[in-house]
Amino acid sequence: QVQLVESGGGLVQAGGSLRLSCAASGRTFSSYAMGWFRQAPGKDREFVATISRSGSRTYYADSVKGRFTISRDNSKNTVYLQMNSLKPEDTAVYYCAAKSTTYSGYLYPRDHEYEYWGQGTQVSVSS
Repeated sequence: QVQLVESGGGLVQAGGSLRLSCAASGRTFSSYAMGWFRQAPGKDREFVATISRSGSRTYYADSVKGRFTISRDNSKNTVYLQMNSLKPEDTAVYYCAAKSTTYSGYLYPRDHEYEYWGQGTQVSVSS
């Protein structure tokens, strides 16, 4: 069993920045590809970003390219999402997720592929 705990959400003004963290425990962190997803009220959950086990590859949704950066520190069992130039449409609950894989360089942008999920952290961007 692996546990994921997100932190760093909050209320910010448009144009501001936030850094989300997801701390993992249980299984070896480096055994998992990691992803960030978000869900706004009344909307489906959508993909935001993913990073391979080793951190060598990343992939982003078009809506956040150039503004968000996903990274990981395997020595700290933590994955991050740096969010810059935030917009009101970024308002959502943000979830981190883990996907066990034997492939160090593979990416997983589909939510149904992930096995473990955090509780989510609220990000609210005011105009």
